[in-house]
Amino acid sequence: MAERKRQLVRDELNEAAMRLFAFRGYEETTIEAITEAAGVSRRTFFRYYRSKEDVIVEFIGGLGMAVSDTLAARPPGEPPAVALRAAVGVFTDKYDEDQTKALAIARLTLRTPALLGRYLERRAMWQEALALELVARHGLAPRDMRARLAAGLALDALDTAVSAWVDQEGARPLPELTDDAFALVAPALATMITEPAGAADTSGRRTTSGS
Repeated sequence: MAERKRQLVRDELNEAAMRLFAFRGYEETTIEAITEAAGVSRRTFFRYYRSKEDVIVEFIGGLGMAVSDTLAARPPGEPPAVALRAAVGVFTDKYDEDQTKALAIARLTLRTPALLGRYLERRAMWQEALALELVARHGLAPRDMRARLAAGLALDALDTAVSAWVDQEGARPLPELTDDAFALVAPALATMITEPAGAADTSGRRTTSGS
């Protein structure tokens, strides 16, 4: 019962903050305004969030943590682009559940420097986690840079789709835009991960048959 009550308070704070961010703008919205709209005290707000940035960053971060777990659960022989597209589906599927709210979150994140900076910090962590999983899935050397490049390319594809989604004001569903982005990078991902010729060794140097 207590846990349910805490979740209700957290949800109310989140909804109040998102409404105000959309109506007033991120910079113009104060913590006092959020707590007033949610009907709680400032002290209560800080039990759940360290700052107003965290209202959004926590939502995004919670999804990002599940991306590498999703990749780990994919069938072993699946092509890299298919497996990575499924992994970032953690984001696209969640955003598709409530497009209005998700579009507001994405718009704020991309257009607010403080939020974009926090997102990029989290993104670097997700890239590393995806790279480690790609190393395990494809039997690569632990420091093979192809894994990091592939992970970064997959997240670039997602970011590009989200950016297009925001620019189009949600005219096309995010999952469709993400599918299009991954279709474009699929050949590069396949070559990068599955072809040994010209692969980088653990020091980052290219190897050739004559070396």
